[in-house]
Amino acid sequence: MRRVTLTQFLIEEQRKKQIIQSDLRLLLEVVARACKAISIAIGKGGLADVLGSAASENVQGEVQKKLDVISNEILLEANEWGGHLAAMASEEMDHPYAIPHRYPKGEYLLLFDPLDGSSNIDVNVSVGTIFSVLRCPEGIVQPEEHHFLQPGARQVCAGYAVYGPTTLLVLTLGSGVHAFTLDREFGSFVLTQRDLTIPPETKEFSINMSNMRHWEPPVKRYIEELLAGKTGPRGKDFNMRWVASMVADVHRIITRGGIFMYPRDAREPDKPGKLRIMYEANPMSFIVEQAGGAATNGRQRILDVQPQTLHERVAVFLGSRSEVERVTSYHLE
Repeated sequence: MRRVTLTQFLIEEQRKKQIIQSDLRLLLEVVARACKAISIAIGKGGLADVLGSAASENVQGEVQKKLDVISNEILLEANEWGGHLAAMASEEMDHPYAIPHRYPKGEYLLLFDPLDGSSNIDVNVSVGTIFSVLRCPEGIVQPEEHHFLQPGARQVCAGYAVYGPTTLLVLTLGSGVHAFTLDREFGSFVLTQRDLTIPPETKEFSINMSNMRHWEPPVKRYIEELLAGKTGPRGKDFNMRWVASMVADVHRIITRGGIFMYPRDAREPDKPGKLRIMYEANPMSFIVEQAGGAATNGRQRILDVQPQTLHERVAVFLGSRSEVERVTSYHLE
């Protein structure tokens, strides 16, 4: 089997399908190199004193890990000088990051969660990076926050890296979902799976059951049906899997099916959910839909939601289409 590197794959997509421009290809290669650098930092762990708290908080008031800060810096420094971006936005930063004036600017906006699931770092559980690419509105030289506030359906591409036993890069350009594995000896991502497809039916679900008492009635109804197993209305047994790292949970679903849920919580009634639409929900929903799955906030397609703020939150139900449609129908009832 011919080894196809990420660079070769992107060039072929550019030549054959003409669905990617050269500057977007170069941008994705830079993001991939940044993910390799993050993978190396994570792999060193305690040897490089990168575990534990950074003694700081991000814009959401969450305590940052050292690797949160390191990963954020790696992505900023890797992408600021290439001339492909108009600006960047990170879950770890209050405001968009402007490209320094000494560097040329491009036509894209890059958004990222530099280290998803970072609470798992200290116990050596898989974490990841999520990213999304949008077009900067035409004629805008100095992008501001409102220029990022585009529905997820306008994403040019999206992807995530999983830092686990192997380092994977999963990517969609709007024409299927493909997975690349980091060859550590050669230092390049190599195509290992084409056209990933989520099975429409499943017997697995992913949710933090400890929050059940705080959920809305439609979610409780759905989960109770799953827990009832063969003797319940679904007539089959379901298994629950929960890593507490969205990247790891969603990657499992893309690989073998399932439904991932992070519903809104009665403890914070003013917030529509926990996950950030711009950095987590939109890119993951784009990937899931491209793999044949579905993604909603319980009431509408996530990719159709018009964001109002850069760090807006949203409820998330994504994965195997039949299950997402069922729990969504319970909300609509």
